[in-house]
Amino acid sequence: MTDSPRSPAHIPDYRRLWLARFCSWLAGGGMAVIIAYQLYDVARQDYHMSIAQASFQLGIMGFVQFLPMFLLSPVSGVIADRYDKGRVGSLAILIDMMVAGALWAATALHALNLPLLFGLGALNGLAKVFIRPSVGSMAPLLVPPALLPRAIAMNSLAMQMGTIAGPAGAGMLFAMNPASPYMISLALLAISLINMLRIRPLPPHAGARDTHPLRQIVEGFSFVWHHRFLLGCITLDLFAVLFAGATALLPVYARDILHVGPEGLGQMRSATALGATLLGAVLTVRPIAQNVGVKMLVSVGIFALATIAFGLSRNYWLSLGLLAVLGAADMVSVFVRGTLVQLHTPDEMRGRVGAISGLAISASNELGEMESGLAAALLGATGAVVGGGIGALAITLIWTVIFPQIRRARSFSPHLEP
Repeated sequence: MTDSPRSPAHIPDYRRLWLARFCSWLAGGGMAVIIAYQLYDVARQDYHMSIAQASFQLGIMGFVQFLPMFLLSPVSGVIADRYDKGRVGSLAILIDMMVAGALWAATALHALNLPLLFGLGALNGLAKVFIRPSVGSMAPLLVPPALLPRAIAMNSLAMQMGTIAGPAGAGMLFAMNPASPYMISLALLAISLINMLRIRPLPPHAGARDTHPLRQIVEGFSFVWHHRFLLGCITLDLFAVLFAGATALLPVYARDILHVGPEGLGQMRSATALGATLLGAVLTVRPIAQNVGVKMLVSVGIFALATIAFGLSRNYWLSLGLLAVLGAADMVSVFVRGTLVQLHTPDEMRGRVGAISGLAISASNELGEMESGLAAALLGATGAVVGGGIGALAITLIWTVIFPQIRRARSFSPHLEP
């Protein structure tokens, strides 16, 4: 009889999953920062738009990436529950490889234009629809429950490490050769795909195909709606990040406010991930276990205050520091929500609940980009960021009152009845 693993890293299939997710985030982080910069730059140079008009194009990009999530998230959750999660995730990674290849070719041939960028952005959103409920719900099937909080922290660490190195590396590569970041992203996604395909088959839960798909969708939403702690955490993160979407306007700050160009933009995107990664490394060793609700509320409040300060800053190094604080605070929310979803969700519903959580994440990120772009067009970039931070702070205070289950939560126990 073999000894039980003492760490998720001792499990070969989990190592493959971790490497696949790391490479995917590394590629995705690099692509995201360059697409945003190119979109803003093309709007300013080729279409002769004003700063406000070009900022609004960033908001449109957020909307076209969110639209597939809004339309298909319930379907993607059912598919993840009815089929092998690893194979569903592999197909989604393959779509991202197509996006990277198309952007590589278009950049090399100087054929970029706004419709093409929006179309590829929508295709990238389509891939995310299926990656989140499938790949994001694989860890509980590969590691024992006792190791799950550490595995979730390690997953978050992979994400943050990828979003540190990805934007910073892509910014430097873009300065030397604008097409090279996409070439590297394509290679990284290929590595991710190979590792996903090497993970053992993960057949769906027995009886997963016995229930009609429409009923499965309703069951998923009903489960989240009646779980007040889970609902409160998901919606708190949704609305806080939706309002405080400073990341969406970083191209404006890099080009026209702080004047640091694409290299500075990569460093700013990396600063947020660096703060999250440092805290994520701590959480892999000492996961949050006590007073989880209060710690989440405090972290979201810090996130909002850091957003306000970043919006007002005109010093590049101070801005980098504030982005690092913002990222570290957000990491707590990511950890609490991720652990809660995985520990409280039955195996047969992980895909659907993961899809709902993914929809909330997409709404806060991609739809938040649309909100930020629109706000920047009306109020200017500074007004949009500062106003968003104030809105996120107000949401935190409101959620403290209307979801007392959050502030009363002492642990992640599925048997908790706050």
